[in-house]
Amino acid sequence: MPTDDQYEQAKRTVTRALRSGKFEHEARRRIEVKNLLSTGEVTPSFVEQLVARSNSTQYRSSPHHFVPSLDVHIVKSSDWYVKFYFIGEPDTVFISVHQ
Repeated sequence: MPTDDQYEQAKRTVTRALRSGKFEHEARRRIEVKNLLSTGEVTPSFVEQLVARSNSTQYRSSPHHFVPSLDVHIVKSSDWYVKFYFIGEPDTVFISVHQ
């Protein structure tokens, strides 16, 4: 289980990425349903607000399925699901942003 410090660090880093525009989207099937940030249906500011409203009980992390050395961060906030990983600081790759 991630610690509060890990959650706070992930929250700070993803916020910097969203504010600076230093993020990408992982290619996947059904992206139009699974990543509303990549399709423009939600804005970076909206995702930032979701993450800001979350707390450590709404956060978990696990190894990436294909690259186990990468931690995938998952925030479930206000019935939204935000899944991402870091490829630098603050460079972020979003896997999912959806309800």
